[in-house]
Amino acid sequence: MIRVLLVHDACLVRRVLGEWLRREPDIEVYDSPWRSAPGRVRSLRPDVCAADLECIDSYGIPPLADLCGRGACPPPPRLLVLASANRPGLLRRAAEAGALGYVDKEGSPERLVFGIRRVAEGERFVDDSLGFGFLKAAEMPLTRRELSVLTLAAEGASVAEIAGSLHLSHGTVRNYMASITRKTGARNRIDAIRISQGEGWL
Repeated sequence: MIRVLLVHDACLVRRVLGEWLRREPDIEVYDSPWRSAPGRVRSLRPDVCAADLECIDSYGIPPLADLCGRGACPPPPRLLVLASANRPGLLRRAAEAGALGYVDKEGSPERLVFGIRRVAEGERFVDDSLGFGFLKAAEMPLTRRELSVLTLAAEGASVAEIAGSLHLSHGTVRNYMASITRKTGARNRIDAIRISQGEGWL
């Protein structure tokens, strides 16, 4: 029996997917929103976490490390993500977190079932339709430091607050913001945040 924790912030979608998966005789399904997922991983010890890459509490960056790395009980569950090719930054985050499976959210539920079984066996599974998203993910222009600066800016932090949080000078923060604006092709800081969130970098 494959124990699966289905992680999705939309209750209706989560419940419908859960009921679909429960039709499979070899899959035992539990579900959770992102906020409760790390605790559920520790208590349930699932074989697979099937997690939607959209997370309403984290500016588009789900806390994947809490599911399959830091904070997860040993051995951590294998990670399969429900993804979209038009959010390449999120695909990159999932790859960096060690996800084994990538299922296109525009695909059929049968693909999810197939992906879960493959990942449960320790095998990689990637929907062909996500290939372009992975190509785009490799082109993300922002550095880790720039992403840190922009994340704080997206949370409403001022230049002074960003500088204090990251132990940088005010001038350095302004330089980072100028670089971010240039690299994203944005008009200003707000536009850079909008573009980065749309791409899934932020």
